[in-house]
Amino acid sequence: MIIRKYQPSDCKELADLFYNTVHTVNAKDYTKEQLNVWATGQVDLEQWNKSLQEHFSVVAVDDEIIVGFGDIDKTGYLDHLFVHTSYQRKGIASAICNQLEQAVQEDITTHASITAKPFFEKRGYKIVKEQQVERQGIFHLTKRAFCKCL
Repeated sequence: MIIRKYQPSDCKELADLFYNTVHTVNAKDYTKEQLNVWATGQVDLEQWNKSLQEHFSVVAVDDEIIVGFGDIDKTGYLDHLFVHTSYQRKGIASAICNQLEQAVQEDITTHASITAKPFFEKRGYKIVKEQQVERQGIFHLTKRAFCKCL
């Protein structure tokens, strides 16, 4: 596996990976209705590409298959961290997160799903706030704001 910088040609594949991961991996912690409003399958690829280019964004590739991605902005906000459903629990998220954390000199914050909570806690992140996220009138995505303070 290699980790490389994001390229605009990756955008569609990352959007698909995001959708499939949310609807498979997160299904144990969320209802179908919640998953459908979290990952609708209707991503604005132009906006995603713009955001990924503005952030420090990396892609994990194994045998020419994109198996994960993540991004962090210059303020230390870790926005995305997703691993392909067929490549879970192989150290990919940790490898991506290592790259993201090294890219900034600030405290790192993220809004993590219920599913991702144990991963971030093992990395030393602490919950600073619990929250309900509302999308399309549905209050559901119980997320936690985490901080890894330097």
